[in-house]
Amino acid sequence: MKQTIEILEFNKILKLLSEMAVSDKAKQKLLGLEMILDEKICQLKMRETTEARRILDSLGTPPISSMQYMESMLERVSIGTLLMPEELMLVASFIKGCNNMRRYLSRAEFLDCNLATYGRGFCDLDVLKELIELSIRNNQVDSEASTALKGIRRDIEIKREQVKQRLEKIMRGKKDYLADFYIIERGGRYALAVKREYKSQVEGAVLDTSRTGSTVFIEPSAVGKLQEELRVLEIEEDNEVRKVLYSLTNEVENYISDMRLNMEMMEVLDVAFAKAKLSQQLQARAVKVSVTGKLEIKEGRHPLLNKEKCVPLDFYMKDGIRGIIVTGPNTGGKTVALKTVGLLSMMAQCGLHVPVAEGSTFKMFNQILCDIGDGQSIEESLSTFSSHIVNIIDILKQTTKDSLVLLDELGSGTDPAEGMGIAIAILEALRQKECLLVATTHYPEVKDYATEAEGYQNARMCFDKESLKPLYKLEIGEAGESCAFYIAEKLGFPKSLIQLASSYTYKEQVMSQDDYMNKVIDKRTKAQALENGDSNTIGNEKPQTQASGNHDSSRVEGTRGKEEVNTNKEIPTKHIVNKKTNNSEAIEKAQGLIKALDSELGKVAATPQLKGQSERKEKASAKAKSFHVGDSVLVFPNKEKGLVFHTVNEEGKIGVQIKGSKRWVAVKRLKLLVAASELYPADYDFSIVFDSVANRKAKKKMTKGYQEGMSATYESEEEASWQSYQ
Repeated sequence: MKQTIEILEFNKILKLLSEMAVSDKAKQKLLGLEMILDEKICQLKMRETTEARRILDSLGTPPISSMQYMESMLERVSIGTLLMPEELMLVASFIKGCNNMRRYLSRAEFLDCNLATYGRGFCDLDVLKELIELSIRNNQVDSEASTALKGIRRDIEIKREQVKQRLEKIMRGKKDYLADFYIIERGGRYALAVKREYKSQVEGAVLDTSRTGSTVFIEPSAVGKLQEELRVLEIEEDNEVRKVLYSLTNEVENYISDMRLNMEMMEVLDVAFAKAKLSQQLQARAVKVSVTGKLEIKEGRHPLLNKEKCVPLDFYMKDGIRGIIVTGPNTGGKTVALKTVGLLSMMAQCGLHVPVAEGSTFKMFNQILCDIGDGQSIEESLSTFSSHIVNIIDILKQTTKDSLVLLDELGSGTDPAEGMGIAIAILEALRQKECLLVATTHYPEVKDYATEAEGYQNARMCFDKESLKPLYKLEIGEAGESCAFYIAEKLGFPKSLIQLASSYTYKEQVMSQDDYMNKVIDKRTKAQALENGDSNTIGNEKPQTQASGNHDSSRVEGTRGKEEVNTNKEIPTKHIVNKKTNNSEAIEKAQGLIKALDSELGKVAATPQLKGQSERKEKASAKAKSFHVGDSVLVFPNKEKGLVFHTVNEEGKIGVQIKGSKRWVAVKRLKLLVAASELYPADYDFSIVFDSVANRKAKKKMTKGYQEGMSATYESEEEASWQSYQ
């Protein structure tokens, strides 16, 4: 899924979405947004985004709190760590943000949005806010926080004033010895700047010296005692401040559960309004999303492309269609269309608004799988083709009927003929899985396959042949053209070379098919001749073919062979085996050739020229004919054992008796356990198994002559069908 997110560039949408959020936690949550698999939750998230968009459009940007450092602070509070004044101010700021958000949502209640009622879910923390604001101002503990702190700070101011007055008096008497005529603070103590040569003239303690050493800073002895008293008062102040901080931290701890609830509520609102902001920026709208819904995009825009230059995409799948095969010229917008379908589907399933027109609907998927881009890897020694195959193998393993599969340039990167075959095989495998599929290709055979295969439909990207510019418009229902020859001719490519290229392209394609069919018919002729023991025919066949120069006769033969391949799905080998011959080795070799031929005929049947629907019917018919009366079978889905009492009817159903009850069962629900030939003798009377004792006695008497008033009765249509079968 991570690879799909990067290929469809959903990670860029998530980055854009996260930038709309305010808090770090909401940003991280939005970056990890994933497709919602529950229909009810998905619809709830879509409605939440819609309501947030309505509020945003009506009232403007909401006052979301950033909640910076809040989580770490509460963690530290819970283990007894003291909060500093600036941290307490952040708590008060968060509470103020919650109040603002509550008022904002209360004003939105007139919109009749469920999201507006979220404001009532905020816990009231005004008491805590007032305590903090009374005690903390300008990121400091205020003197009004406690009476003791107020008295201590008043004493400190008085003592500092006394120290300054004493120092000013000394300065006036010692001015000739001073380097500067102002009081200097060193290490929290007041001092005078004295010239080095006069330091002995000022009695006191040297606290520091200047960088040049020409000045010494001396604390005069006359103020030493006053400064010691000041120091004691400052220690008392610090102790009282800590008491206030511990008291406030304890109050925060008392409200910690309410704080967390408010943070969770703010985070939910931050996420919802971030989605609304993205919706507003992309000019997106809410869409219907459901498990059983259709995928229909009306005027869809790729959210990362310039809105002014982006051509809207119309995409839909009719009832019964589960795959769209898109064709068209290079740079025609096929890959962009593919990515747009995948990206918009992913956005809708994440509860995000989608840039589409009204009436668009989206189907929910269990996963979106894609193979887009060349995927070359030097480190892993993968070529373009190898990377595609590796991805597709993984896709085939993961795909279910609830998946959306996006394949770009299917079968590219290798020999065109082989690539075409692989592309069709992949499409058929995915069709069997009944997933929703959108694929792009240039192969004409794939277009033919999409036309014939049930559940698939062609689409094309429009191209202006006059201006040689792609129109980036998708038309569903028609196959497109690569227009390589036309574009080359328009650009001045020599017409003779275009004709040569065209002859090589289409002649080679036709001849290769004819050669292959002739090869199949040739093998079949050899096999039957060998089975009949006609070694002369086998030995002389090749020279006769070489000697024949009649082109028309060979063409007729090829045509007859093709018709035979198309009409005869099963090789009639039974009559060959029943012929008596002493050449057992020849018979064995013939059967081997015919077996190999069956495989090759299977390859022909898988090409785009044959209709998949008729092929399935013939296979089903062949399977139905393989069941005989008396066969022991397993009936799905309940895995009940039964006996076949009637071969296939006109509706393609087999009559099966299960625990004495007869019923008609579809062929596809039956599995042969033991053939009747292995259970019963060749002339076994099955009426013993399928008829009642009374009916058997009655029929036995009636075979001897007319018996008045005697009849065989059956309680149901199925019982009667056994009688008609006999």
